[in-house]
Amino acid sequence: MKRFSIIFLCITLVLLLLWQLPWCYTFFAAKPSRTPFSMYSCVIGDFLSMGYEESVGLIRRDQSGNNYTQEQTDSILPLFYVRQLMADERFPDSLMGVPVSPRQVQITNFNFRVSAADINAPSVPLYPLLESMSGRVDLKMPDDVFRITPHGIEFIVMENNTIDQEKSKVFTEVLKKKEFRFPAQYVAGNPSTRKEYDEGYLILDAEGKLFHMKQTQGRPYVRAIPLPEGLNAKYLFITEFQDRKTLGYITDVNNNFYVLKNKTYEVIKTGLPSYNPETDNFSIFGNMFDWTVCVTTDTAEEYYALDADDYSLIKSVSFPTSSNGMSGLRFTSYKDKFVKPRFFLIRE
Repeated sequence: MKRFSIIFLCITLVLLLLWQLPWCYTFFAAKPSRTPFSMYSCVIGDFLSMGYEESVGLIRRDQSGNNYTQEQTDSILPLFYVRQLMADERFPDSLMGVPVSPRQVQITNFNFRVSAADINAPSVPLYPLLESMSGRVDLKMPDDVFRITPHGIEFIVMENNTIDQEKSKVFTEVLKKKEFRFPAQYVAGNPSTRKEYDEGYLILDAEGKLFHMKQTQGRPYVRAIPLPEGLNAKYLFITEFQDRKTLGYITDVNNNFYVLKNKTYEVIKTGLPSYNPETDNFSIFGNMFDWTVCVTTDTAEEYYALDADDYSLIKSVSFPTSSNGMSGLRFTSYKDKFVKPRFFLIRE
């Protein structure tokens, strides 16, 4: 018993050293990696990077090396700094030959973010289905949640934990009529009242077919969405932006990124080279002319400018990220929300 205790103590000490030595080295010796925040500007047709350099200080620079003042930056990114330009009475009447107004900018601007930790985090497969046509300005959370089983959809009344048999039967029959195959592979929605409208859920059925489901005046709305040939969808994201131009985003098994249009349900492949939701952090700053997309991987921050109309690639720029430290043991990762031992190898 004494020998076992000694062996256990030694193993524990070795694990602690593997964990603490790299952390201590990083804490005392490593330098922070600063990658500039960048946005595409339709005014100059280039990315403008904003960040901090030790020898220079705050920089605002395009990819050709031209530096700009804060006031120049406001005018170069007028759809991002719209409030400042309005306060200075410098907001332009038109951009790219198109008349613009602050109201248009407010409606068409949007931000979208998702992290690998969000994708890999454990989730409870119970989903609130809001009323999409309540006739009220403010959305309201329902009294029940639904789950999708191998036999159908079930609505559970939260107050008494009982199944609403009638509602479950109605929704299940409509889904079956649309040739939905139970159970679901993936369910994506935004069950929140902090939005202007509700579009329900995007769902992949057991055969990988895509469906849109929402509740309108207490009745089910279900639409089967045809996917382009060869598209094997894997992850879904619902958008619900103010301009209602898009319904959601789709990634496939090959890490291609698609836009799902609202109303027409057209699926368009974007010019984004690759995005893996399981390993990459992802963000979009969109406006009426273009999208600035940032894909953060283990080795770089990749910025892409996409056309806001056809989602083709306009331009891209990459900023490698360097990790200073040692190989060792960690218990957390930005890729998930689990606390568990994992070995890592740092590349210079």
